[in-house]
Amino acid sequence: MISLDPATVLLQWAVGGLFLLWVTSRRREVGIGYGWTMRITFGLMAAGSLTVGLLFNTVPVRELATAGVLVATGVALVVSVLRRRAGVAGQRVLEEQRSSRVAEMTGIDVDVREKARRFDPDVPEFPPVLDLVAPVLGLVALVAAGVDAGGPLGLSLARTLVGAVFLGAVSDAMLLGHWYLVQPGLARGPLVELVWWTGLAWPFELAVLVWPTGMVSVLNGTIDDGYNGLLGWFWVACVVSTIALVALTRAALRERQYSAVMAATGLLYLAILTAFGMDLVARAVLV
Repeated sequence: MISLDPATVLLQWAVGGLFLLWVTSRRREVGIGYGWTMRITFGLMAAGSLTVGLLFNTVPVRELATAGVLVATGVALVVSVLRRRAGVAGQRVLEEQRSSRVAEMTGIDVDVREKARRFDPDVPEFPPVLDLVAPVLGLVALVAAGVDAGGPLGLSLARTLVGAVFLGAVSDAMLLGHWYLVQPGLARGPLVELVWWTGLAWPFELAVLVWPTGMVSVLNGTIDDGYNGLLGWFWVACVVSTIALVALTRAALRERQYSAVMAATGLLYLAILTAFGMDLVARAVLV
């Protein structure tokens, strides 16, 4: 079966989101402020997980490791703020290229590096490896949560870990889509990569949720969902809708117009709803 533990769900969301933040930050293309937004957002989720875990159904190893996630996220945030003047390599290069093109097109004699001067080359960049510390500690917490959930150990661990990547990927993709409003001209590579991660995680999420005892037992009536099978078919709709939205998002990102990024972000809004329906409905029914 599967456990619907709010502390574990929040922890999965936080750890998955922080891991996918590293996937993005290692590219050194997205502005430093994006990392601040993500660390604060998922740090608060980790704090919520720790609070709920301490108040209800405490799992000592999970809570201890979750506290480590909070500390590691806080350290990464502080280091990032202290080194903000360095910016990121990809963003610096892009702004220099843009300034040069503007100078060439207008013929105005200006210092083409004027905009780039807000970056300080003497300040070391934020090391993306710091963003890996929190997910590694989170992995320990998730394993402890999976063991505590009961049932077949392999199934429980698989559902916990795969769910973390799945929820984190779709959430990070949607949040990154909004960042394109803050950083116009950002290449689509980082967003395409997160959409790819979401699509890659989807079949594994589906597999662990139908792995017996799983959602097939709800669909064939072996497990009563309490609504005459309605929740089971709602889950099927969420499964199909999620991968369809991921495919549509990828198709949108192939279009050259800038508005395609905003269209992709809108599709990812819907994908978050269906992805959480896919995960949480199964948890609610299979308890």
